[in-house]
Amino acid sequence: MVRIGLLGCGNVGRIIAMHQDGFEVVAVFDQLPDHAVALAELTGSQSYSDFDEFLTAGFDICVEAASIAAVRAYALKTIEKGKNLVLLSVGALADTPFREHLIAVAQEKKKKIHIPSGAIMGLDNLKVGQISYIESILLRTTKSPESLGMNVTSRTLAFKGKAHECVKQFPKNINVSVAIALASTHEVDVELWADPAVDKNIHEIFVKGEFGDSYTKITNLPSPDNPATSYLAALSVLSLLKNIDSPLVIGA
Repeated sequence: MVRIGLLGCGNVGRIIAMHQDGFEVVAVFDQLPDHAVALAELTGSQSYSDFDEFLTAGFDICVEAASIAAVRAYALKTIEKGKNLVLLSVGALADTPFREHLIAVAQEKKKKIHIPSGAIMGLDNLKVGQISYIESILLRTTKSPESLGMNVTSRTLAFKGKAHECVKQFPKNINVSVAIALASTHEVDVELWADPAVDKNIHEIFVKGEFGDSYTKITNLPSPDNPATSYLAALSVLSLLKNIDSPLVIGA
């Protein structure tokens, strides 16, 4: 049984902790200690208010379900302590020096950094870009104006440009584009649309390359307990953990 330390006890962390299958959550940490205590009481795990103490708990993998800021603050410490890492807030890896240093330390410590598919599907096949020519990748994301902090009455283009530029204006909306870029090792063009007619997050991915063309559309239902959170993102972490030690590896 894989033993998990959970970094982040909000909506996604709660979904992970309450659906343990093939893994066991033994330790939980949150910058809001009462959140950690409440989740620990529900799951029978141990809560921690000090991160260094949390890292001494006997778990194999630290699962981050918190924020980009949490990755920047705690990911390196986690790897240095000899823990494998699952990152949901992959947008933190848009910072190239930070990413390269984190990977270098993981190599030195012989540890793995796992990135689940998150709010999209098909991340595994985008890795063909590592061995085959990719001409272009476009991510078109459509969200409600409220989720983008905008007040518009018709469909409006909020951003158009490269993924690394989007982080400056919309730092909470870069996880998907960064995951695509890392998987494909190709620069990602981003269109971010605000549409008052939608109440779900919609991701469309257009890829052209040596293999042919692909188009993927994902319409994300929100998590049952938090409309701001993608349920698919939480499910992708559960899928990764369920299969992490399986002798049969599919789509990796």
